[in-house]
Amino acid sequence: RARPILTHPEIRAELGERAEAEGGGELVVRELDLASLRSVRAFCHRVLQEEPRLDVLINNAGIFQCPYMKTEDGFEMQFGVNHLGHFLLTNLLLGLLKNSAPSRIVVVSSKLYKYGEINFEDLNSEISYNKSFCYSRSKLANILFARELARRLEGTGVTVNSLHPGIVRTNLGRYVNIPLLAKPLFNLVSWAFFKTPLEGAQTSIYLASSPDVEGVSGKYFGDCKEEELLPKAMDDLVARKLWDISEVMVGLLK
Repeated sequence: RARPILTHPEIRAELGERAEAEGGGELVVRELDLASLRSVRAFCHRVLQEEPRLDVLINNAGIFQCPYMKTEDGFEMQFGVNHLGHFLLTNLLLGLLKNSAPSRIVVVSSKLYKYGEINFEDLNSEISYNKSFCYSRSKLANILFARELARRLEGTGVTVNSLHPGIVRTNLGRYVNIPLLAKPLFNLVSWAFFKTPLEGAQTSIYLASSPDVEGVSGKYFGDCKEEELLPKAMDDLVARKLWDISEVMVGLLK
């Protein structure tokens, strides 16, 4: 039976630590704050102590176009949560994923990666901050991370793929200011054209469970189909440099 582990504080408050998953099985709810490396380490420590295997890891959490703020560890919030938090989480759980092979890692990115650039001179946005650009940069970092991780995991039985879910009707855009007079029109458009959360989750579910992608790794998907990436999202030199710097930033290397 599946034993999903959810990591959302609001769900935890609502459901408690254990609940029944749809269709039977146990749904486990754990506290995890990706804006805190301490929280990431504590979560991973608990998972490694309690779980004998880990078949799928879906890196789905994120923050979108927030005002300039920093994580507990002093990183720009979007880069810190969307990239660095997931980078540490995945690395700390890699041993269990390898021991559970064949297993899968799914990284949720965004089509907005196209507008991002990896500026190694200002990864923490100390010199300048544009909330849209920084979100796009964090999503580009997700794809580069997934590609480099897939390269490192060749032959282990662990696959890694990234995806864009489309525009989904969630509270991810809570920091986006919509003029009061425009809100009725925006709400109408969102109900008409945005995906529901269930629809938005379909590509993640596909990559996590479909036999169609067994053994497929290092690819990028949308609507359950492989898609082409821009050259900047396939730059292996940038991906390796970002990996090396991220290792130092999260404390995996001193």
